[in-house]
Amino acid sequence: MAVGPETFPHMYPVAGVGIGVAEAGIKRPGRRDVVVFSLAEGGTVAGVFTRNAFCAAPVHLCKARLQEKAAVRYLLINTGNANAGTGPRGMQDAMRCCNALAGHAGVTENQVMPFSTGVIGEPLPVAKIEAVLPAALERVAEDNWENAAWGIMTTDTRPKGASVQLSIDGKTVTITGISKGAGMIKPNMATMLGFVATDAAVDQALLQQLANAGANQSFNRITIDGDTSTNDSLILMASGASGVELDESHANFIEFRTALFKVMQDLAHAIVKDGEGATKFVTVRVEDAVDSEEALKVAYAIAHSPLVKTAMSASDPNWGRILAAVGYAGVHDLDVTALQIWLDDVCIVKDGGRAESYTEEQGQAVMSLEAFTVRVNLARGGVTETVWTTDLTQEYVSINADYRS
Repeated sequence: MAVGPETFPHMYPVAGVGIGVAEAGIKRPGRRDVVVFSLAEGGTVAGVFTRNAFCAAPVHLCKARLQEKAAVRYLLINTGNANAGTGPRGMQDAMRCCNALAGHAGVTENQVMPFSTGVIGEPLPVAKIEAVLPAALERVAEDNWENAAWGIMTTDTRPKGASVQLSIDGKTVTITGISKGAGMIKPNMATMLGFVATDAAVDQALLQQLANAGANQSFNRITIDGDTSTNDSLILMASGASGVELDESHANFIEFRTALFKVMQDLAHAIVKDGEGATKFVTVRVEDAVDSEEALKVAYAIAHSPLVKTAMSASDPNWGRILAAVGYAGVHDLDVTALQIWLDDVCIVKDGGRAESYTEEQGQAVMSLEAFTVRVNLARGGVTETVWTTDLTQEYVSINADYRS
């Protein structure tokens, strides 16, 4: 189950970035579950990762690669096994996979960044991954984005991609990306993988700034169930193959950054729309807060509330649940008499109580939609923050109860 039509966008190839996909049978035979990205020599890489204290072995290795400023040339992704909660063996297995790919590709081990997603606590089937690396490398092509989107899925019901092109300095610049994620989704990061590439040339320090800022406007503003995973990673690559060099002083830099952030936000929204068991795509916007922290406290209190989310599933405008979530969000000295809440353009709460104009029929009409907005005005300051979430259904419970079987 997912929200919206099942369409996959046209994906523009990114010069200098190749992708190969193989079937290792990690969890199920015949399923695409190993993906290799190759990056042209001289390209740059940046990343944002989970803040879970039990972050997986591949996350540790990826962070180390970036910290040591390794000239990364390859990404190796497997699904079906998270290689998390696996202790010293997990690190050894991740390094062994990197070494195997490096050997086949003719690069050094620290030029490979590994990524894993799937079941936590089980040993990584290294031999299965090693066996298909030659096939994955043989299949590397610049137009393989959709195959890769399928190859990184776990409980996702559909592949997720976004792609745009810009004209800069008389040349075409491409930004293309894929993501995966459907459950165990909460910011900092979520149970997700995201891979975004451009053929512009961007210095690594600036690329890292863009990755951080873009994540905070997209992947770090989504939540499905309030659980932060052990493996979440967002990788941004710049191959430089277009011949266009960008820095903050470039006349088109803002245009490029806006397009990049739009791709990242589209990928984040696709994760929410494919949330496990989801039937609703819900925007929660908190306005006129004192600061961002306060706004996000309120937004996440609403977005994480099982009572609010189950009401959304039933299209039940039980506005008291939303009001209660705002009340326990932890806003210091909240003036409830100044509070206003809307469902889309329907005002449901005004001056701390039910709006006189509100009717149950109006609320139900909004909540019956596949996509709607819960808007809260705190009347305390000038800061607005937005998060995106889903409803909570019986199918979510079924998916996660049966996940390992």
